[in-house]
Amino acid sequence: MTEKLHTTMKDNPVLRWTALILLAAMMFFAYMFVDVLSPLQSLLEINKGWSPETYGKFTSSEYFLNVFAFFLIFAGIILDKMGIRFTAILSGIVMVVGASIKYYAVSDAFIGTGLEASLNSWWTSFPASAKLASLGFMIFGCGVEMAGVTVSKAIVKWFNGKELALAMGIEMAIARLGVFAVFRLSPRIANGIDIAKPVMFCTILLFIGLFCFIIYSIMDKKLDKQVGESGVEPEDPFKISDIGKLFTSKTFLIVAGLCVLYYSAIFPFQKFAANMLESRLGITNEEASDIFSWFPIGAMVLTPLLGFFLDKKGKGATMLIIGAVLMCCCHLIFALVPAESFNQGIAYSAIIVLGVSFSLVPAALWPSVPKLVENRYLGSAYSVIFWIQNIGLMVFPMLIGWALATTNVGVEDPRMYNYKVPMLIFASLGILAFILGLWLKAEDKKKGYGLELPNIKN
Repeated sequence: MTEKLHTTMKDNPVLRWTALILLAAMMFFAYMFVDVLSPLQSLLEINKGWSPETYGKFTSSEYFLNVFAFFLIFAGIILDKMGIRFTAILSGIVMVVGASIKYYAVSDAFIGTGLEASLNSWWTSFPASAKLASLGFMIFGCGVEMAGVTVSKAIVKWFNGKELALAMGIEMAIARLGVFAVFRLSPRIANGIDIAKPVMFCTILLFIGLFCFIIYSIMDKKLDKQVGESGVEPEDPFKISDIGKLFTSKTFLIVAGLCVLYYSAIFPFQKFAANMLESRLGITNEEASDIFSWFPIGAMVLTPLLGFFLDKKGKGATMLIIGAVLMCCCHLIFALVPAESFNQGIAYSAIIVLGVSFSLVPAALWPSVPKLVENRYLGSAYSVIFWIQNIGLMVFPMLIGWALATTNVGVEDPRMYNYKVPMLIFASLGILAFILGLWLKAEDKKKGYGLELPNIKN
């Protein structure tokens, strides 16, 4: 009797990796848009009048609706009830709409309009351009976080029992390449003058990403026909009450806590990193962006390799602990090395250490979630983690902006800020994440979740 080589599309390596590339392409473009203004913080202050506190509030706005309107929770419910295809396309449309609003807010077309005058009539300390850009970023933030949840569940669907950690690692690597690209491209496209140009460029890329999601959805529909499912397992459907199980699971909450602490010291740091390097090294915006652009490259190269290691050997909880320690060390270097000793070599070294950390933690974190929850509410599990993570991502940019303004009273040039206190805040998050990592490993050893075991089942 001859066995079939490929029973479904996901058993065909070419097709399942093609699906991954389509998913990762949108996340690449989305990561570019998330940080398109990050290298331009000093230009926003000089050209648009955005203070550090304004910039911090604008950065936090990406997560406002996800946190206070519980949009991420709803996104998980939509995903588990409506399926991957519907949610992916919806997330792409939401991102495009939000991005378009943000582009208009920072463009010259907005200047002198009745809308600008109306927005300037209240909360006068917050510029009209920042108000409208924040609204666009809020809407985009709903779409990008929904996409992140959807892509995570889609990868589990196509790779569970196969190269799951490797696939998630490659997706994250491609997405992080977007950070490298935007830190390289954004200052050059803006050319020190036109902040709107790089925003327009990244908005166009999001339209292309939406097209990638549509193509993926066609493949996903064919896969569902092959396996006889509609996108949600009919034998054990998702129930709203399942969300309660997540908030009563100690191990799940430890993972969520570790996630929010770790990522709150990474993504908010990205928003301020270029200006921090400008200030510490006395270099140009473009030079500072070029230095930091190498941060995601280390993570991009190492994450798939670490994913492969996790698939074959395991040790996920251990990797989370090591990653937290390395992240803390990086921020302490930026905070405590004296100005006379701090140079580009030390800056590059710290960035490399952070890149290694950013390989270890995400590579181990996301493939661990399916080991803790049932597949029928896996989408909601990812969305709850992302929601908790978004609380930190919303709070800490505002906190860092406030700390930066408070500790630099009287400093008029944004390229001369002292970043010691903000970096110590980031380092403290690494210490707390390390403690939770130890707790998680102890819980895994006690209850046998398999976080230290390989993902590939023999």
